[in-house]
Amino acid sequence: MAKEKTLKQQLYTIIFEAETPAGKLFDVLLLFFITASVTVVSLESVVTLRREHLHLFLGLEWGFTILFTIEYLLRIYSSPKPLKYIFSFFGLVDLLSIIPSYLSLFILGSQYLLVVRVLRLLRIARIFKLTQFINEGQVLSNALKASFAKITVFLGTVILLVVIIGSAMYVIEGTASGFTSIPTSIYWTIVTLTTVGYGDIAPQTALGQILASFVMIMGYGIIAVPTGIVTVEMSKSDKKMVPTRVCPNCHQEGHPVGAHFCYNCGYAFEYTVD
Repeated sequence: MAKEKTLKQQLYTIIFEAETPAGKLFDVLLLFFITASVTVVSLESVVTLRREHLHLFLGLEWGFTILFTIEYLLRIYSSPKPLKYIFSFFGLVDLLSIIPSYLSLFILGSQYLLVVRVLRLLRIARIFKLTQFINEGQVLSNALKASFAKITVFLGTVILLVVIIGSAMYVIEGTASGFTSIPTSIYWTIVTLTTVGYGDIAPQTALGQILASFVMIMGYGIIAVPTGIVTVEMSKSDKKMVPTRVCPNCHQEGHPVGAHFCYNCGYAFEYTVD
C-alpha cells in the first residue's frame, strides 16, 4: 500500500513539480499573478496614471507582495533542504521579487525594482513542457560554462590591449584633443573598439587617426572571437531531451519522473510524482 504523503510533501509536489495537474495549475496561476504585478508596476511609473489611481496601484502592489511572500515562505517550508532553495537561482529571484516592496517603506521609489519579478516568468518553459526551449537553454548554459576559461583569457588580453592603446593615444594626442588623462584615453579606446563610437572624443593628429583606424578594424575581429568560442562549444553539446523534475536536495532540474536518484548530488528521491 502506498505511503500517504504528509502535508509538507504534498505542498512540495504542488509548488515545485510541474509534472502533476495540481503543480501545473499552481504555476500557471503564479505566472498570471507575476505578469499582473509587473504590469501594475509599469503602469504606476506613468505620471498621469499614478496621479489618478495611486491608491489602487498601491493596494494591488501590496496584495501581490503578500501573495508572493506567502508563496516564498511555503517554498522554504516544503523544501527538504530550505537553504538549498534559498540560495538557488530561483530562490534568490523569488526573494528579490518581494524585497523592494518592503524597502519602499524606507526608501522612496524602490518599489519600481519589483520589475525583477519578470525573471520569474522563466518558469513558463518548465510549466508548459516546452522541452525544446529547456534543451536549447541547457545547451547554451553548458556551452558558456565550457568556454568560460577561454573567454576569460581572451578578455584579459583585450583589457591589456585597451590599456596599452589608451596610454599610446594619451601620449600621441594629449589634452589639446580631449585626451586629458590615461583613464579618459582608455574610455575612448573601449568605445572605439566596441564600435559604439559616441564621438565625444576624437583624435586630431594624423598618427592618432591611423591608430584609431587600426582600433576600429580590430574591433570587428574582437567582437567575433567570443561568439566563435561559444558556437564551437555549442556544437559539442549533447542535445538530449531534458525532463523537468526538480531535485528536493539541490534543486537541480532535468530528472525523469521515475528517477530514483539526483544526477547532480546523488540524493535519493523520497517525493514521488503521481
